[in-house]
Amino acid sequence: MGRCWFGEAFIALLAAGWLLSNVVANSPDDDLVVKLPGQPEVRFKQYAGYIDVDVKTGKSLFYYFVEADKDPNNKPLTLWLNGGPGCSSIGGGAFTELGPFFPTGDGRGLRRNKMSWNRVSNLLFVESPAGVGWSYSNTTSDYVIGDAKTANDMYVFLLNWFEKFPQFKSRDFFLTGESYAGHYIPQLADVLLDHNAKSTGFKFNIKGVAIGNPLLRLDRDAPSQYEFLWSHGIISDEVGQKIMSECDFNDYTFQEPHNVSASCNEATSAANEMVSDYVNGYDVLLDVCYPSIVEQELRLRKLATKISVGVDVCMSFERKFYFNLPEVQKALHANRTKLPYSWSMCSSVLNYTDVDGNIDILPILKKIIQNHIPVWVYSGDQDSVVPLLGSRTLVRELAEDMKLEITVPYGSWFHKQQVGGWQTEYGNMLTFATVRGSSHMVPYAQPSRALHLFSSFARGRRLPNRTRTPMGF
Repeated sequence: MGRCWFGEAFIALLAAGWLLSNVVANSPDDDLVVKLPGQPEVRFKQYAGYIDVDVKTGKSLFYYFVEADKDPNNKPLTLWLNGGPGCSSIGGGAFTELGPFFPTGDGRGLRRNKMSWNRVSNLLFVESPAGVGWSYSNTTSDYVIGDAKTANDMYVFLLNWFEKFPQFKSRDFFLTGESYAGHYIPQLADVLLDHNAKSTGFKFNIKGVAIGNPLLRLDRDAPSQYEFLWSHGIISDEVGQKIMSECDFNDYTFQEPHNVSASCNEATSAANEMVSDYVNGYDVLLDVCYPSIVEQELRLRKLATKISVGVDVCMSFERKFYFNLPEVQKALHANRTKLPYSWSMCSSVLNYTDVDGNIDILPILKKIIQNHIPVWVYSGDQDSVVPLLGSRTLVRELAEDMKLEITVPYGSWFHKQQVGGWQTEYGNMLTFATVRGSSHMVPYAQPSRALHLFSSFARGRRLPNRTRTPMGF
């Protein structure tokens, strides 16, 4: 029997029509954010909405996309993910760290972040995985998840997002994030590289990976916490020595450790008591916020207290108040399914496996570098949760394993004629840098230095190792 050309042509026309209607239905203009409540006037465009990643189970991820402040058509695209696992990249990265706006002290408006990374790049923030922020699934089992599924869902998200914004398909693409994104970002890059190796069509134009204060390997990152606390005088000699002698960190696991000795538990409990709730482990020099005071001031619509150096220590509470305003959710095209819980920075519905926290990320970073993609690991030097001590050691070990020569010896880098931090580079492909005076959330604590670091990374430049102004005494 011969082939029915008419039938095939008719089906093709139907398909073409469906595709056309689908493209129209998924136009970026549908997600255009006209203006957020209390937002200052800006020249750049913002978009927010949902990208379906599994229609069958009803799984969708929420995104917030900000064009570059100037010349967006000639700027790269940068993805930012926060960690947790299970914490919001929009609440963290977009509205607390490197996005164009911060919440005002009364939690009802926004103020400009003059050091936003959208001065350098177009920025894409995603609440990932489903169950974080406004991302959701209609299937409860989707909330039981781990690293591999998170990476695959983000891969599907990106494929669909690039179909919605096809003008960015060929744009230089940077993958960035912090904390547990030390797992998210490298494993996502691994999946994207596998796609590129198999694809005869679209390929992700990955130009760099940058991760801040990242969890990379638990047996080194865990003991560095106590080394940091001891070196900063927060725990005593006796407790510090007992932890190092009684705790076998080679057998440490991310989940509740059953193989930790009673004496190790006793020592770490003593350390935690010394740290107390009055020290912010993410920035040991930063004052803490008292929620009861903030909530009272929000009701009175007064400015929340700021410490003398100008960092708003109560921003997390202001942010939560702002995102739960109905008019804000409407402007962002968020919460379309009317979730039975309020927006929060970290998920209360996600069941993220603890086992994946034990994955050694260094072999994945090795693969990324072998694909000629530069990797930057940077650390805020006041963070005790994932301190620079562990990250610096692990980067050096990776360089030694890859036999990368030192191309920039360890030393200061400069910003505005002051030391911005310290850096070293291996083989022109692997960089470790600290950001002086910064926290676990580097752009939050040191916005200007963080922007300088990101700008150097995105432009393929080294951090400056000298100041232009000579010191005179």
